[in-house]
Amino acid sequence: MRFGDERESGNFEDVTGRSGASFGGGGGNMLGCLIPLIASRFGIGGVIVLVIGYFLLSSLGGVGGGGGGSLVPSTQQSAPAGQSRLDPNTRHFMLQVLASTEDTWSKLLGERYQPTTLVAYSEAYQSGCGAAQTAMGPFYCPTDQKIYLDTEFFSELSRRFHAPGDFAQAYVIAHEVGHHVQDLEGTLDKVHAQQSRLNEAESNALQVKVELQADCYAGVWAKNDRNLLEPGDAEAGLKAAAAVGDDTLQKAAQGTVVPEAFTHGSAAQRQHWLKVGLDTGDPDKCNTFAAR
Repeated sequence: MRFGDERESGNFEDVTGRSGASFGGGGGNMLGCLIPLIASRFGIGGVIVLVIGYFLLSSLGGVGGGGGGSLVPSTQQSAPAGQSRLDPNTRHFMLQVLASTEDTWSKLLGERYQPTTLVAYSEAYQSGCGAAQTAMGPFYCPTDQKIYLDTEFFSELSRRFHAPGDFAQAYVIAHEVGHHVQDLEGTLDKVHAQQSRLNEAESNALQVKVELQADCYAGVWAKNDRNLLEPGDAEAGLKAAAAVGDDTLQKAAQGTVVPEAFTHGSAAQRQHWLKVGLDTGDPDKCNTFAAR
């Protein structure tokens, strides 16, 4: 990606030096607190993934490797309490990406767009939606309208999901901003109300549409800030989208695919909706709820 001296967003909280807070007890108790929260976001598949130690992207849909390597060191160094653990280059990149999404969505939505805040934490933290923990992956919390991201996930993105590069990292953020757009549009509230009347399989199917629309919105962002993309970024993004499809993750985790447990969409679905956004740059084309 082409980032030079573009502005940084000011909507950022670095709490990496204050992370790792206790949520009441040892590891077993923490897992007990996390499972209900993760079940609400992932369905039962998310619980399985957590228990066996997989990192499932709680709100992330398709990521792609671009030209250039990961901006994050393979390991994070410990830091005294209150001191940031965030690599300065990573911080700069994240804030430039966030600023780019702000500019794009302000152009597309006008005054309706009010920026979200990105919170960088390490290992564990407390969000407005409850516990935030590394194994949960990045997520958007509608309660406080913030994105929570443990930047160690960027390293996992490269090592475990085979999606290296700066475009992959940018896509993580752009997808979560897509959820914020859905929140501003009232989509998340409508979906939540509908899910309360559905069984688990039906609720999961509706959640898939939410995630695929966020995929599409991430593509919309990339298309509208096209000067940031380098040759191969879009193609690598489509390839990586397949790597984080529910079918891909389920097969790796348990050897079988259970479509009724999908909460984010198959590899083919993620690729399709990312491409819709990348091709059109039009959020009106991202109506996954009307699509079959």
